[in-house]
Amino acid sequence: MPVVRTYTRVYVDDLDTALPTFVELTGEQPSLRFPYRDLELAAIGGHLLVAGTPEALAPYRATHATLIVTSLDEVLALVDALGGEVLDGPNTVPTGRNLTARHPGGAVLEYVEFHAEARATMQ
Repeated sequence: MPVVRTYTRVYVDDLDTALPTFVELTGEQPSLRFPYRDLELAAIGGHLLVAGTPEALAPYRATHATLIVTSLDEVLALVDALGGEVLDGPNTVPTGRNLTARHPGGAVLEYVEFHAEARATMQ
């Protein structure tokens, strides 16, 4: 279950306002952009921008990072074996399947297993 990419989460009020700064910082254009529930998300460089109202963002703010993995099932087994807790998921999401877990020690991470179309956006 190798981690193939890690995105630092950046919570923003408005995606269109925030993106130009990250385009300049990274020298890249967003590789992914999609709506999810009441949020808008964009992956750019090593960042996942998560945009929404304070109320929409509130349930997600405790999540520290998003890790793209080759097998969500292996993540589930690892979380269980190490005494972690699955907080949400597995779910079907626009990019594949995800889950959010709290690890021993308190880190809260989202794991995503990309479907083929999302994998094709990775450089």
